[in-house]
Amino acid sequence: MNVDPRVPASPASSRLRSVLPKLSDSERRVALWVLDNVEATIRNSMSAIAQATDVSDTTVLRMCRTAGFEGFTDLKLALAQEPRGGRAETANEPETSDLLAANRLFRAVAQAISDTQGVLNEGTFAKALDLIAGARHILVGGVGGSGIVAQAFYQRCIRLGLRCDAPVDSQLQIMHSALTGAGDLVVVISYSGITSDPVLVLQEARSRGAATLCITGNSASPLARLADVVLVSVSHEQGSEPMAAQIAQMALVDALYSALVARNAERAQLTEERMVNAILPKSI
Repeated sequence: MNVDPRVPASPASSRLRSVLPKLSDSERRVALWVLDNVEATIRNSMSAIAQATDVSDTTVLRMCRTAGFEGFTDLKLALAQEPRGGRAETANEPETSDLLAANRLFRAVAQAISDTQGVLNEGTFAKALDLIAGARHILVGGVGGSGIVAQAFYQRCIRLGLRCDAPVDSQLQIMHSALTGAGDLVVVISYSGITSDPVLVLQEARSRGAATLCITGNSASPLARLADVVLVSVSHEQGSEPMAAQIAQMALVDALYSALVARNAERAQLTEERMVNAILPKSI
């Protein structure tokens, strides 16, 4: 059975959205149709879904298995067990509302965070925490919108008293990666997972023997294939800088931070107090 081992057991719709970046065009068409027509998917046969999306039965089955389901029946059962009705609340929203764009974004953010939580695997999350807590030195990289998240990750590490570096310039990230070695950890954040500089950072880190961790929206991307641990952020948005995706990435970063604080609350509190005392003289 060709089930993706990186896809954890989680709500069906979240699993479908999480694998959208890795699907072929025809498989993606099926997945999007299913997400938009959950009730019809539950009621109909695989052949009916294939006909509705103009693909073969095999394509529907392949999409199901890529998303971690045993087959189409397994997908239908998972969809039937999900609570529904959330969309009805916004169905009557007037199209002329000045808040329409804002409301769409809020819904996209809420969905992205919910889906990201839905596909978060406990074992993978624990491995990420172990890598961060046990690293001699941490290098964090990311460009564009993901670069903002990388800086947030860096700040969280500093607040935990961890040795960390996060150059903003992408060339510097690659240069710093060349100086890493065994015992170090390189963390790269990229929603697409196909941007060249973040990929080069992880390639260099692996060649030097450093551990690697990535936060990405595409678990089948070249970046993900280079990482020892992959944390997936899920968002179904169009455009080069998806805002909800960035917030989902930030939620993952804060989840890591909160879990690390919980692992060693006393040390975290002492570190926080030292930093607060250091900046108190700057208060007006």
